[in-house]
Amino acid sequence: MSRSAHPAGPRHADVLPEGHYSAPPTDLNALDSKVWAETVTRDTDGVLTVGGIDVRRLAEEFGTPAYFLDEDDFRARARSWRTAFGDDADVFYAGKAFLSRAVVRWLHEEGLNLDVCSGGELATALSAGMPAERIAFHGNNKSTDEIRRAVEAGVGRIVLDSFQEIVRVAHIAQELGTRQRVQIRITVGVEAHTHEFIATAHEDQKFGIPLAGGQAAEAVRRALTLDGLELIGIHSHIGSQIFDMSGFEVAAHRVVGLLRDIRDEHGVELPEIDLGGGLGIAYTSDDDPREPHEIAKALTEIVTRECDAARLATPRISVEPGRAIVGPTAFTLYEVGTVKPLDGLRTYVSVDGGMSDNIRTALYDAEYSVALASRVSEAEPMLCRVVGKHCESGDIVVKDAFLPGDLAPGDLIAVPATGAYCRSMASNYNHVVRPPVVAVRDGEARVIVRRETEEDLLRLDVG
Repeated sequence: MSRSAHPAGPRHADVLPEGHYSAPPTDLNALDSKVWAETVTRDTDGVLTVGGIDVRRLAEEFGTPAYFLDEDDFRARARSWRTAFGDDADVFYAGKAFLSRAVVRWLHEEGLNLDVCSGGELATALSAGMPAERIAFHGNNKSTDEIRRAVEAGVGRIVLDSFQEIVRVAHIAQELGTRQRVQIRITVGVEAHTHEFIATAHEDQKFGIPLAGGQAAEAVRRALTLDGLELIGIHSHIGSQIFDMSGFEVAAHRVVGLLRDIRDEHGVELPEIDLGGGLGIAYTSDDDPREPHEIAKALTEIVTRECDAARLATPRISVEPGRAIVGPTAFTLYEVGTVKPLDGLRTYVSVDGGMSDNIRTALYDAEYSVALASRVSEAEPMLCRVVGKHCESGDIVVKDAFLPGDLAPGDLIAVPATGAYCRSMASNYNHVVRPPVVAVRDGEARVIVRRETEEDLLRLDVG
């Protein structure tokens, strides 16, 4: 049992007493396939490889820290979601997890749609050739410029998040002489089993229009009366890094109840329902995420059962996996700088990155795994805390993990499952430049997002 039963943080989890840690693994050199990307393995010398390439070679060519993304694994996961839901549903990759033009092209080629939530994400999607009709535009405070650009581009749907936005989108669409397809995001009063900062369907938060008090019903009424809008469905997202399907069941029951009320009051059966994303991945060996086909089966059965009970035709389902696709496909490679034992406590291992390339541990109290990557070791395990180089005591990458007792400066260590929300939330804290993202496939590696340079930082500083 880990200190926290939930990798998003301990708020809703069973937490062991402070100072109590899991027993060290029997083999520090073993790689759990749940946690690592598909092509990650150790070669005959025990060195970590991805896509057939030795991490020592990758570090020499691309430097550290760096994110290395297994392209074959990304594509396979995208296909598995598309296949699991079939032609009667839509899969929108949540671009906020990680987005680049290469990723957009992979998604297009694998038949997925794309969910964006800013003008920058929209620009990236369009510049990489994603058809606008396969793009959904989210966000709780879209600017008029962003809305105009989305409508002009012809995005397939805009998810309305407030009463002001209903009017805003309708007005812009009418100005442009079109009807914009929209969904209304509602909050259904379900608090997902996750950290409070990533639980998004309880009433006291910034997203969506509450179902309670008739607000969602009023939003629907207004949207149906405006000529610039074509209301196609209801959207619900209950949180992130979720393993338990019970929250989706409650959410679907309440969303379908709203669809029934819309039919009864307005004589309209909306054709779509979007259940959002938020399905969890394995950050540690204790995590046990569901496979896409299991999720598809469960969600389809839930919605069908609720619609049958309400005597509604089953609407077309949409889902928005982001982390579940890209999260497991990448790891971050660091070089060890210092090793500082603290008697009776733990050993602090400082690396050449930190909270600027992975803020999740500091922000969500998230848990990660870590492994010695540049060699194997038969040394006894030591309890470690992997920390970064920033002037912040909360600059922690991996809170508690076991690494070999002979770990030394210059060793390479790798933190898996960093494909989601690491590069996309990266910062220049302490004026540290952001790492590159390197895609690896079939023995070849190429930069898809280059490393920032100090010249980049100075170029933005106009004096």
